[in-house]
Amino acid sequence: MNRRVLFCATVDIHFKAFHLPYLKWFKEQGWEVHVAASGTMDLPYVDKKYNIPIQRSPFNKMNLGAYKELKDIIEQNQFKIIHCHTPVGGVITRLAARKARKHGTKVLYTAHGFHFCKGAPLTNWLLYYPIERLLSRFTDCLITINEEDFTLVKEHRFKPELIKHVHGVGVNTEIFKPVEEKLRNNYRKMLGYNRNDFLMFYAAEFNKNKNQKVLLESLALIKEEIPNARLVFAGDGPLIRKCQDIAIRLGVQDMADFLGYRNDIEILLKMSDIAVASSLREGLPVNVMEAMACGLPVIAIDNRGHRELIKNNKNGWLVENDPIKFSNAMKILARNDDLKSELGLQGRNDILARYSVNRVLEEKSNIYRYYMDEMEEILWAVH
Repeated sequence: MNRRVLFCATVDIHFKAFHLPYLKWFKEQGWEVHVAASGTMDLPYVDKKYNIPIQRSPFNKMNLGAYKELKDIIEQNQFKIIHCHTPVGGVITRLAARKARKHGTKVLYTAHGFHFCKGAPLTNWLLYYPIERLLSRFTDCLITINEEDFTLVKEHRFKPELIKHVHGVGVNTEIFKPVEEKLRNNYRKMLGYNRNDFLMFYAAEFNKNKNQKVLLESLALIKEEIPNARLVFAGDGPLIRKCQDIAIRLGVQDMADFLGYRNDIEILLKMSDIAVASSLREGLPVNVMEAMACGLPVIAIDNRGHRELIKNNKNGWLVENDPIKFSNAMKILARNDDLKSELGLQGRNDILARYSVNRVLEEKSNIYRYYMDEMEEILWAVH
């Protein structure tokens, strides 16, 4: 039997951003690693990469061609483990692997936050819930990354062979860590900020769910009382121009910086005072975990992913989707350095305890080894 694993997702940048430690782990175990996703990005620790035209919209006709290509790849390579990610990538992969499962292939799916959850629109429940519930029957191991999703699949009697909960994709706490004030000020100077600026950082795509509008409205409410406040956005997306127009309309265009897509998130975090997170729906947000690992307190809108990480008055605050509530929390932290440091330190400790990449790698490798051991038992029985 082949010691060969396939990782699948909608787009290949997903693997670069979140899964390189796990690709590396398989290589260290002597396995051949294949990756299938849309894109031509070079990835380390990969023996073979397939550019499959998977589209984010489940209704895009190109997904039918992607399904056929992926089905052929799976049948030709006889993978022993397939681990799929992202909603559409997970759907196409599990459908394509149905025949392979009958011949011993084990299919794992990580739900990075179901689109149906408490408070989600009815359309999400009508579209995504029946699909995920049905496809759980074609899943050997369904992995959730927050407690709410784990409880949901248990209560709604999803039918995978196994359900597991892991603490996200992990954060590299050697890269994302606090720095001393001198280095922090050097980063600020390098990027055009003053040492006395109150920097609030948010890394996210500009889309409806990420909801940057409420942050700009909050900034407008504190611009007179906290004139040194700066809202620093990293990311691009369809709504960036609209948000820039909102900043102008609210008179905070000189206090809000739209940096676009960045490769230096760790530096931007290390120079900042706090992190903010305005998304309406999250699974387990990496941007928040990276901020906490850097010792930043977080103000975030109350949703299942943020609730998993942020505890009120311990490492930050959860607030309603309300600029008044958000701005009040901003003002408290802008005026209280001791509280800011105390909350940030606790956040760092929380990440080290449960969400570091080494901790999550241990959780995931235990799942992988379960199926590896099962494969070895079959080999011994054959011989």
